[in-house]
Amino acid sequence: MLLAEIAGVSRTVATTSARLAKIEALAAALRQAGPLEVPIAVAYLSGELPQRQIGVGWATLRGGFAPAAAATLTLSEVDAGFSAIGAISGKGSTAARKALVSELFGRATETEQQFLYGLLSGELRQGALEGVMTEAVARAASVPVAEVRRAMMMRGSLGAVAAAALAGGRDALHAFGLEVGRPVRPMLAASASSIADALAKIGGGTPAEGTAEAAVEWKLDGIRIQAHLAEGAVRLFTRTLDEITGRLPEVVAALAKLPVRAAVFDGELIALRADGRPLPFQDTAARTASQETNQKTPAVQLSVFLFDVLHADGVDLIDLPDRRRHAELARTVPPELLMPRLVTGSVTEASEFFRDALAHGHEGVVVKSLEAPYAAGRRGSGWIKVKPRHTLDLVVLAVEWGHGRRRGWLSNLHLGARDPDTGGFVMLGKTFKGLTDELLTWQTERLLALEDHRDSYTVYVRPELVVEIAFDGVQRSPRYPGGLALRFARVLRYREDKTAAEADTVETVRGFNPG
Repeated sequence: MLLAEIAGVSRTVATTSARLAKIEALAAALRQAGPLEVPIAVAYLSGELPQRQIGVGWATLRGGFAPAAAATLTLSEVDAGFSAIGAISGKGSTAARKALVSELFGRATETEQQFLYGLLSGELRQGALEGVMTEAVARAASVPVAEVRRAMMMRGSLGAVAAAALAGGRDALHAFGLEVGRPVRPMLAASASSIADALAKIGGGTPAEGTAEAAVEWKLDGIRIQAHLAEGAVRLFTRTLDEITGRLPEVVAALAKLPVRAAVFDGELIALRADGRPLPFQDTAARTASQETNQKTPAVQLSVFLFDVLHADGVDLIDLPDRRRHAELARTVPPELLMPRLVTGSVTEASEFFRDALAHGHEGVVVKSLEAPYAAGRRGSGWIKVKPRHTLDLVVLAVEWGHGRRRGWLSNLHLGARDPDTGGFVMLGKTFKGLTDELLTWQTERLLALEDHRDSYTVYVRPELVVEIAFDGVQRSPRYPGGLALRFARVLRYREDKTAAEADTVETVRGFNPG
């Protein structure tokens, strides 16, 4: 199958508003793909790479490439090319990667290049979200969509499920089951602005006392982990299904002691101080990203908090309600490895539990329906997270030109906090999150009016415009002069009613306890 065909379908889907028409266009493309091409087509039409990351950013792409005159690239050739690019490492890797990218793009037509730009930049906005693609797979294979969803829960890869469905129909889908040693995608939580709202959503009532009982658990700023135990062996997987067992010897040792022959647990890992409060997030992240081996004793130890069990000693629990899964979890796991939990229908009690989680330095809580099964890979109403929203009024110091769909707009904001000691500003990071097309248009015009100077892709502005930023926390960062950076910063609104002299100070930012 030619890449041009997939690019054409992507364009059709992007310009079609009707959901059923999108599904039919996608299904038709999947029917035309060969057995080995189906997973690639599913990934590309979902705006994803099967390889996830291949080390190609905008800096590699921004020079442009002369397009080919005719479409000859196949899906398999593009996929192989991306795999080869992603495999490059070591000295000279940047130049080698650039050469392979140039070779691949040089074989693509202008239309195909535009598709590849969007795919690699993560801005392929075509409306083929997972729900639409799941229905397209069902339509292409003439199987019930519920059975595709179920197989997807168990396998974790829609591409693999699509290939099976198109090759073997319902029988192939029924072969997918929970298998110890093969991770499933984690259940996700929706959000609520308050404890009362979360309890109301779980109980189906109003935000008032006396709602149906729910479980309330701490929400940690750690690393989600799925632990698979089989006959004394422990394997650990991240939320993206990557295995990191060899990096976490202390976690393996703790879980290997559990009195089960086979089990699958869901939980969180976090680095804690001696007083039980969390270390900065990057200390946890560095441990899970490092290549520590089982023979080394890591300087930063990770603590384990388990909150769910999907399988125990030959019995799948994934379809059971939360209350029964947690009873099995508590029967198997000692209290020191369990996530703190309260079962209540009282807003007052749940709110006090929430405040206690914050007092211990954690992000907030997750409110859980006691009747909900484990919805792997889905963000439903069974789990609802509640976090306090941190905000700061910061000053825009510079802004980078957008690319892909945002080409022509000033997009990525450089954010600064006021430094009363110097009268200047301390940069805390960048963000392009939370910007609508309307806001992008407005800020482009407004910031160009404040331009001081520019380079090839950044416009430096007079520090006058104040923007309200929401963020999840503060962490240490050697990249910025103040040694601090905001985590998950996003734009809420511009504050033209405030002057730069009224912006928050760097001391205020330090008060968010980066460690």
